[in-house]
Amino acid sequence: MITPAAGAALTDAYVAMRQLGDDIRAQERRITATTRQLESMIRLSEAHARMRLSPEVTVGDVEEAVRLIRSAIKAAATDARTGLIDMGLLTEGSSAADRRLRDDLKKAVLARLDERGGVSGGAVRWSDLYRDVSEQSDNKLDHNQFGDAVRSLETEGSVNVFGDGARRSIRRAAMSMS
Repeated sequence: MITPAAGAALTDAYVAMRQLGDDIRAQERRITATTRQLESMIRLSEAHARMRLSPEVTVGDVEEAVRLIRSAIKAAATDARTGLIDMGLLTEGSSAADRRLRDDLKKAVLARLDERGGVSGGAVRWSDLYRDVSEQSDNKLDHNQFGDAVRSLETEGSVNVFGDGARRSIRRAAMSMS
């Protein structure tokens, strides 16, 4: 049984964890606590009480559960580049910065494709487009990143890829009128 004081402590800890993502200076708000973390805090609090052989969950049990949760989140969800906790590392497998870079790369591919092939559908050789985008990029671009971006654009229906090897080319997908 969770005592009223322990229940209040759980609520306060959850609200405090949620507010960690409310940094108004950040470009995007980070969710640092989800209902799963709340459920985990409850289960850990109950487990800690059982370890003490107590039928009641106390504030001390909640404090230990919160400490464990924060430690686990910090270890698993800290973006090595920014040093910030990014729950996207846990929920999506990549940081917000990585997702932003992928989106920027896709936009750059489409922009260069439009410049080189035009929206009329002219095809551009894969290697030429890679070179153009790579030269314009502030970050070092490797073939895998470029390939992932093109495959993602192809999946989204924005581009079509034709041919194999050195003859592979990319064309803007025809826009359908719906």
